[in-house]
Formats: sequence, structure tokens, C-alpha cells
Amino acid sequence: MPQQPEKINLAEKFALIPDHWNPRIAGELNGQQVKLAKFKGAFDWHHHEHEDELFLVVKGSFEMQFRDRAITLQPGEFLIVPRGVEHRPVASEEAEVLLFEPATTLNTGNLTDSERTRTNLERL
Repeated sequence: MPQQPEKINLAEKFALIPDHWNPRIAGELNGQQVKLAKFKGAFDWHHHEHEDELFLVVKGSFEMQFRDRAITLQPGEFLIVPRGVEHRPVASEEAEVLLFEPATTLNTGNLTDSERTRTNLERL
């Protein structure tokens, strides 16, 4: 029997997240996950061998750093980081970010032994 559709209120879900750089699953579709995370400070440089990632800023702003440039994202803007591209998100103040990516995507990509690596994500 199919699941019943339910709306998701992003502000309510982000209010449940007390920490930074620890994505939570807010929804799933077609082998993809909608994840919510709060960013603050600098994350680790990494890349994803097989997955593209979409970052959509809901609140605040952050800079996606690449080795050759940086792109600043404001609320309502998104960026797709193609697989294989090394990147590092940096937020000088807290930012609320929606990520859309394959369910297989590890938050630290090729850095499987980072203290920030999350393998069993909490569901909101």
C-alpha cells in the first residue's frame, strides 16, 4: 500500500537540528534523499566519486570553495557540485541548507575516516 503524502515545514524541521555539519534525512524519492543541515565554520575539503550534490540555501548564506574559486550562496539560491569536483562549504554565520543527493552519498565523500563522517543519518 502506498504511503500517504505529507507536507514538510522546513522551519519546523530545522528547529529540531541543534548542531552543525550533521545532515538529517527529511524525505526520500527515487533513490535520492532530501537532507537538511546547519552549516557553521569550514567543512573538510572532499569530493564525491559517483554522486552529484545539490545545495539549496534556506536561511543564512555560505560560500562553496573550490580550488580555483568560490561561489557565495544566499537564501533561495542553489548550486550543483558535479561528481569528482573537490569542494568545501564554509559559513561564517549559521546557514540552513537543504541537500538533494543520492541516498548513497557520504557527507564527507572520499574522506571516510573523518570525525565528521556520518554513516547512519537520523530521520526528521
